[in-house]
Amino acid sequence: MITNKSIDTLRDRGLRLTRPRRIILDVVRATDAHPTAAFVYRRVRRRLPRVSLATVYRNLRMLAAEGFLAERADTAGMRFDGNIGPHDHFTCLACGRIDDVPAPAQRTDRRLPARTGFEVLDHRTEYYGRCRVCRRPGGRSSRTR
Repeated sequence: MITNKSIDTLRDRGLRLTRPRRIILDVVRATDAHPTAAFVYRRVRRRLPRVSLATVYRNLRMLAAEGFLAERADTAGMRFDGNIGPHDHFTCLACGRIDDVPAPAQRTDRRLPARTGFEVLDHRTEYYGRCRVCRRPGGRSSRTR
């Protein structure tokens, strides 16, 4: 959901919430599939047939840089996440599906900065395995590729 605070944040940074940006945000936030830019482009074109792939890429990167989306790299390329709150990910090694996993709020070891000298700004935990579909008999992971 686009809030007035979000619009004000963009304006404060000298940016506008254009129609393509609003639609791109809607598309990414409407799915929990961590879509690629190509997926977002196909969905955005349903509402804006003349939008270019370059426009979608540029706006995805800008929205991520401004903190409205999160970027994550995987073997399929760059993916985008509309959930910018604290959470972890589970990635299926068979099909590539990525699911959000709720993260405990204050899990970071508070002694870490003193031990390492680093200031902790963020952290990520990634889980890898096979999803429910791929574990079933005849599921994706049991098929020959």
